[in-house]
Amino acid sequence: MTPPQSPAEVRAVLEALHRPCYVTGPSHDIRLTHDRPTPARPLLAYAPPLPAERLGAPAFRAHHGVSAAYLAGAMAVGIASIDLVCALSRAGYLASFGAAGLASERLDGALAELRRRLGDGPYACNLIHSPAAPELERHCVDLCLRHGVRCVEASAFVQLTPDLLRYRLSGLRQDPQGAVVTAHRLIAKVSRPEVAHLFLRPAPAAMVAELVRAGRIDAEQAALADRVPVADDITVEADSGGHTDRRPLMVILPLIAALRDDLALPGRPPVRIGAAGGLGTPVAIAAAFAAGADYVVTGSVNQACVEAGTSAEVKLLLAEAGPTDVAMAPAADLFEQGGTVQVLTRGTRFAQHAGYLYRLYRDHHGLDALPAHELRRLEATVLGRPLGKVWEETAAYLRARAPRELSRADGDPKHRMALVFRWYLATASRRALRGETDHAAHWQIWCGPAMGAFNAWTAGTPLSRPEHRHAATVATSLLRGAAFLTRVHGLRANGVTLPAEATRCRPQPAPTALARVPAPAVRTTPGSSWRGPDHVVRAHGDKG
Repeated sequence: MTPPQSPAEVRAVLEALHRPCYVTGPSHDIRLTHDRPTPARPLLAYAPPLPAERLGAPAFRAHHGVSAAYLAGAMAVGIASIDLVCALSRAGYLASFGAAGLASERLDGALAELRRRLGDGPYACNLIHSPAAPELERHCVDLCLRHGVRCVEASAFVQLTPDLLRYRLSGLRQDPQGAVVTAHRLIAKVSRPEVAHLFLRPAPAAMVAELVRAGRIDAEQAALADRVPVADDITVEADSGGHTDRRPLMVILPLIAALRDDLALPGRPPVRIGAAGGLGTPVAIAAAFAAGADYVVTGSVNQACVEAGTSAEVKLLLAEAGPTDVAMAPAADLFEQGGTVQVLTRGTRFAQHAGYLYRLYRDHHGLDALPAHELRRLEATVLGRPLGKVWEETAAYLRARAPRELSRADGDPKHRMALVFRWYLATASRRALRGETDHAAHWQIWCGPAMGAFNAWTAGTPLSRPEHRHAATVATSLLRGAAFLTRVHGLRANGVTLPAEATRCRPQPAPTALARVPAPAVRTTPGSSWRGPDHVVRAHGDKG
């Protein structure tokens, strides 16, 4: 069935997302129209109204008090900034503040400011797993509880921890009808089924008992713990910027969704499964929803937005990136283990420099073992200063903040070398955030291929420029485009052939925010850049 209408006429019908789209006959005069079928013009195919706010799970919107099943994920060291979180919240979206890597006083101030600006409005705070420095995790939870943060996005967890469970369980209570109310909502970001399993089940009894003994939760909360899963939502993260396992979304998402169904708790709504990684165009977002995602999570595309907490110079580079302008590079926080992050390669040589540092670390026992020519190259090309100066700065920080690390470095030449090299990795992220153009070749910019896909989609439109990329505009454009394409695919599945020009999804010039959906009264459903060498002790890459 091929309508004889012009592409413009077809597009006009399809773009009216709040109105039904009828395909009516007779067969020699097929039409796309908003008019109801009649005996003279019988129905041949149909696409129901699909406003963007209907995509995904209604339960996600109701549970979080937002208008759309859309989350702007956390980007570390405050790149997912106060301004970004507030702008999205006021437009009806959920966004997670990038708490990872922030100094204690800055995180404290940021959460106070979010509460002041948004009050009871929807927002989340990132909580990143810190196995080498559990006090950071504990302090973040303390601050979230102090400032009344009702939703946490937990990232990088490979095991459950007492402080993660303290946040979740201290928000449990029972309503007059006997239902468990989860006042502290938890969104877990995972990329492996075995990790998802931890969040789909109730908290382990032994850890719950220990929290009671320590006075962290009360007996009533402990008694309710086995009636709720650890997480309300699980975000399945595929190939993304920063730390990433580079999993294919269409492989891992159905596996974890099936696991969710197998582990569902009797009498509880199912844990919602979200999709993240590679979502930079309406095509990708429509595909994620079609694959069963209850909500979608964006990351890299938000980093180039006006409200993002990074430099204008970085935003311009991101807006010029192509989908292949990314590479894996050694990660500061996992340097000695060989961990990597995905970073931008356009306009910077960070990936090459970081790779060079890791090769030196792998092949030599310490800084004193470096050949003279390698030492000269290291100081001149990468560090930009004498090795001794770098160590003095690093040691001064360790002496004040982590003396045990300094003692270890004194007796372990290889660890001392790792600390110096991590100084470079951390400094590279700070230089990017501040837009230090004299050091542009050393900028570390966490980025995934979704950024390049978004740039290709917006080329030639106002959204191609960073100054026009407001986070809410980006979100609304992506969701409206995904709704448009979902209607197109539905008609095609019913045998309707549509002209390519009419089905090409284009960014809207200046889309407005979606309609707000008020949060229910009772919910029963279940970071600064481099502050001296502090990232040497616990460096955070990633969006979380």
